Amino acid sequence: MPSEGDSEQVIFRQYLDAVGLQGLASAEAAGLHTSEWYALSLIAFHGTLSSGELATRTGLTTGATTRLIDRLERAGFARRTADPDDRRRVIVEPVPDALGRIEEVVGPARRHVAEVLAHYTPEQRALLFDYFARAAPAFRAATEEIRARAAGNRRGRTRKTAPPE
Repeated sequence: MPSEGDSEQVIFRQYLDAVGLQGLASAEAAGLHTSEWYALSLIAFHGTLSSGELATRTGLTTGATTRLIDRLERAGFARRTADPDDRRRVIVEPVPDALGRIEEVVGPARRHVAEVLAHYTPEQRALLFDYFARAAPAFRAATEEIRARAAGNRRGRTRKTAPPE
């Protein structure tokens, strides 16, 4: 019989699975890969991001980020503009109709979550949003730990070569 902590872990895992699945479905509905959808959601949320900021936030290399931006441009979701304060920097922004297209994709999730939140009192919602505010940095810290460990593992690998004859 699972303990109370076990059932909490099961519920939390089900929640994370549902959020992840919704993200996958959203990317598919937009005709994008998940990394492209994630980058697009960052751009849409922030309004604009430099290509370097986008690389940092996604954890991609600058070369991979350049190719990702190329794909978002070809799909009609984003465009590059020159930074008015620093012509060496490239700013990525959503194209005007992209925000409507994004909302069309995420609308069902927003609607269903709003229906769930409507059942909570203002105090309960405040507690939920306090959790979200505190959990977001915790997830970012975990992400950085995971990336650092993965980078260390990649650096620690040695290529096996044939022994000298």
